[in-house]
Amino acid sequence: MIPELGNFSLILAFCLSIILGVIPMIGAARDNLLWMKLARPLTAGIFVFLSISLLILGYSFVTDDFSVAFVANHSNSALPIQYKITAVWGGHEGSFLFWTWMLSAWMLAVTVFSKAMPDDFVARVLSIMGLICVGYTLFMLATSNPFDRVLPLAPADGADLNAALQDFAFIIHPPSLYMGYVGFSVVFAFAIAALISGRLDAAWARWCRPWANAAWAILTLGLSLGSWWAYYELGWGGWWAWDPVENPPLITWLLGAAMIHSLAATEKRGVFKSWTVLLAIMAFASSLLGTFITRSGLLTSVHAFATDPTRGVYILGFLGLIIGGSLLLYAMRAPALKSEFGFGSWSREVFLLANNMILVVASAAILLGTLYPIVYQAATGGDLISVGPPYFNTIFVPLMGILVVLMGIGPISRWKKTSASYLRQQLMKVLIAALTLGVAIPVVLTLEVPLAAIGTVVLALWVMFAMFRDLWSKSGNKATRLAGLKSLSLSYWGMQLAHFGFVMTMAGACLTSIYSIERSVLLQPGQSAELGNYTFVFNGTEPVQGPNFIADEASITVIRGDTYMLDLYPQKRLYTASGTPTTQMGIDGRFFRDLFVSLGDPRASGAWTMSLYVKPFVRWIWIGTLFIALGGILAVTDKRYRRYKVRRGEAVSVGPDGTSHGTASDPAPTQHGGELTS
Repeated sequence: MIPELGNFSLILAFCLSIILGVIPMIGAARDNLLWMKLARPLTAGIFVFLSISLLILGYSFVTDDFSVAFVANHSNSALPIQYKITAVWGGHEGSFLFWTWMLSAWMLAVTVFSKAMPDDFVARVLSIMGLICVGYTLFMLATSNPFDRVLPLAPADGADLNAALQDFAFIIHPPSLYMGYVGFSVVFAFAIAALISGRLDAAWARWCRPWANAAWAILTLGLSLGSWWAYYELGWGGWWAWDPVENPPLITWLLGAAMIHSLAATEKRGVFKSWTVLLAIMAFASSLLGTFITRSGLLTSVHAFATDPTRGVYILGFLGLIIGGSLLLYAMRAPALKSEFGFGSWSREVFLLANNMILVVASAAILLGTLYPIVYQAATGGDLISVGPPYFNTIFVPLMGILVVLMGIGPISRWKKTSASYLRQQLMKVLIAALTLGVAIPVVLTLEVPLAAIGTVVLALWVMFAMFRDLWSKSGNKATRLAGLKSLSLSYWGMQLAHFGFVMTMAGACLTSIYSIERSVLLQPGQSAELGNYTFVFNGTEPVQGPNFIADEASITVIRGDTYMLDLYPQKRLYTASGTPTTQMGIDGRFFRDLFVSLGDPRASGAWTMSLYVKPFVRWIWIGTLFIALGGILAVTDKRYRRYKVRRGEAVSVGPDGTSHGTASDPAPTQHGGELTS
């Protein structure tokens, strides 16, 4: 009976979503305040009923209710409690319910933090998100109901959760990835609401920026956790495989990064309106595309829900309807998207435009490599071909190199016009220092001339020194440097922190690719193998009994020179319910390097195959992404985004004395406190 309550709550959420998608939108069109104000309580109702559905599904897992088909297919009575809870998003039906619940949570957040916005604008935003929720809930009710029963006889036990997903990272990776993914629906709704109302001004961009920053920062964490999970769980020693299911979140992340920069230009200067709106549509479209690829059944991947392909037809139709309608509206409103102000060939606007072009080209290249095998198979009826890392790396790496060059110039440049002499004055010493140290450091440390490493270090130092130069310049307009640094806005610090994190991630990815070494060996107990400066001694294996698995655990002693360093304990597990074997890596992670052992298969006389890795700088990849996410969150907390009270149909700025002043997009922003403000 309890699962039926979850299904009933899902139906009620569907009905409320229809009302939310229709009534407030009509109210905004007719200027009916009562109908517009229905948006907030309807949104709260949708959140409540979807929460009930999600909690009931979780309860079904915890109580081992195997009469629910989704529970029977993705759980087992021996599964540890934490994985029973997280198995809610361990398969297609439950993960889509979780995805839809995330959408309702974002909708509720909009109702809480939009009190200063005009009622008609909020009504349109929530109505658009309500229509999206209609599509999601209808998809579940029609094709993917998580509460479907196994009748008349329920199985005595479940099939078990995918063994690769029985890991701590799976507890936090999907929620953060989904939350970031779904967050771009808020930005999409803001963009469509602005197109409908014809309101594409500085106030709209200011309202939109914190939502874009929040979604992008959370998606950064989701991508980082997914990379980390793949690194230590899948046993292949890598951190990114250009998997066709991994790629769509990266595409969304790149488009989101471009949109954040475009929003800044729209708010400050009233330019790039068309870029901003189109990027919002594209970012949301890529999140739907990721849903289609993951759930269509067209691909088999450790990340995919390989289900009935007919479900993909629904998602593809929904994608076409939403994005096709959005682009049609975009085309109809094109005249209103023209920039009102010009800018010189050497200006921050130009560098932001170049930044956007690089990010969009990179996204398009990844999209092409991801979809080409699917399209080829559909067109020819042949086997599914693969587009591998060489294609992606050949295109993506040079583009990111150009982006890093621009990253050092953009923050130092000025809006509207920047003289070439000013840029030379600011950056010439930076360039000389980066080139000198960037060449010297790798040569001195390796006694070689590694061109790839030199290029990486030069680019990293270029951005770092440019950041310090910019901080020095912007903090010099106060009585003391400390006072100048304190006067800088949180959005400025967020930008610098995100740039620092991006450079650290880039440097870690490049340097670990250059300097990592590996070796596959067959060792008997007592034998050893050397790799780099380390000796790995195999001491043998012992049986281990887990809560729902049995394992052989190897003991490997690592020696450097004649000095004992540590012991590693990789495992080869067998999950008893499903009979699935997995590998649990032995990893010693340090700031400058990882030691990594992956246990293979047993051989005669107690010998085991295993892979040994020494991976310098690999931790920098994930540490850098934490800085990127922290920068995005820091920008969200900037008080400038909360200084605007809004009368109906008009944005007003609240001055220090509490009086209100009309706002507009200033064609010539001024320098204040180290941050360019309008």
